[in-house]
Amino acid sequence: MSAVLSSLTIEQRKKLRSMFYPSKLSLLFKASVHGYHYEYFHQKCDRQGPTVAVAYNNSGYVFGAFTNTDYARTGRNVVDNKAFLFSFNDRMGNADPLRVVGRNPQCSFHDGSNTGPNFGSLAFIYNNTATVYSNPGEYYQFDPLQMHGNNLNLTEFEVYRVDDYGGLMDKPWRNVQWTPERRKEISCSVSEWKPSVSSVKQARILMVGPVGAGKSSFFNSINSVFKGYVSTQANTGIAISSLTTQFRTYRIKAGKTGNFLPIMLCDTMGLEEGGNAGMDIDDFTNILKGHIQDKYQFNPSVPLQDDSPHFHKNPSLKDAIHCVVYVIDTCKVKILSKKMIEKFVALRKKANHLGIPQLVLLTKVDEACPLVTADLKNVYQSHYIRRMMQEVCGNIGVSLTAVVPVKNYSEEVELDPHTDILLLNALNHILRAAEGYFDNQGEDAVSV
Repeated sequence: MSAVLSSLTIEQRKKLRSMFYPSKLSLLFKASVHGYHYEYFHQKCDRQGPTVAVAYNNSGYVFGAFTNTDYARTGRNVVDNKAFLFSFNDRMGNADPLRVVGRNPQCSFHDGSNTGPNFGSLAFIYNNTATVYSNPGEYYQFDPLQMHGNNLNLTEFEVYRVDDYGGLMDKPWRNVQWTPERRKEISCSVSEWKPSVSSVKQARILMVGPVGAGKSSFFNSINSVFKGYVSTQANTGIAISSLTTQFRTYRIKAGKTGNFLPIMLCDTMGLEEGGNAGMDIDDFTNILKGHIQDKYQFNPSVPLQDDSPHFHKNPSLKDAIHCVVYVIDTCKVKILSKKMIEKFVALRKKANHLGIPQLVLLTKVDEACPLVTADLKNVYQSHYIRRMMQEVCGNIGVSLTAVVPVKNYSEEVELDPHTDILLLNALNHILRAAEGYFDNQGEDAVSV
């Protein structure tokens, strides 16, 4: 399945974003792909926070409406003092877009259960067709010729989530030293770390997350830091289903001739929403207990059985998982589905029952916030990144101290010292969590 792409040109996107800056527009719904029907609109756009509806006609007009509140099928008129209608076209040149605020602050839009976006004076996907209803007057007053050229037939209709970044804090809320000396210090600390239980030589860290979140990329990135060049040992890419189909355990060597680090990163099949898809929760439990061996081929329809040759019947503490890391794409925090959140919560319960510490790794922070794109050192000053970290805490049920943002190597061919420091900080945080697990075991703990 190919990606759903925006119909906005670069210049049109600039004009649209100028009304919300600083912000990012994330495409949620595209009528030519998902269908001109209110049900499909609500499936994609309900409870997404601030959104902008964008309509296109063959007269060259791009017009629509913004609301700062959720669509939620309440069947009521919604008050939103930040809502407005807008319009622009390519003939306007550098002129600002037309912007129309509501005349009646008591009703900004109607949140109907069987309609598309309905702002009273403009209603989109009207009667489940590629048309717009237009009636300027009671709620929004505008000239139809200026708004849409009197052309109510749509060539496309889209809805975008509007992510407001909120700028930078006055000072970082977590202190990070971005110096070469600090990079070397953390690298040495990781290399010299040892489990407090003598029967275990390496901490086994399980990476779990949705397809495309960056589990394999995190291993490649950590591997790159210690190799001294960008490495692509684990399979990564873009796909709608998991590229990782086996349970894989990866060791990391410090340089070409160095020793292996005291850590093993375990990669799993990606989590998926549907039944018989992605990693099964029974397989997850068996991995935690050390029953599943390296290179086991996952079968989403049937979890590993205890009579299988891949089933390790009598695992010891060294075979078990010592820390679980949930990997989540920062760009997708706000659109995690209810089913996906329920899966995370179910996994949390299993890991909690076994007393295994858990962290959340937020990847792609540079893609999620342009202020971090401009300078990675802004990661702990970005209001937006902090909000995403807090939202993850609420969804999954972890404390803010258990959420760590990172940037993986994805496009680069050379290492970057700031990226290295963020990755090493994350790895150091993971090892501290694993150390807490070993402290709770005691020297007598030889099996699980």
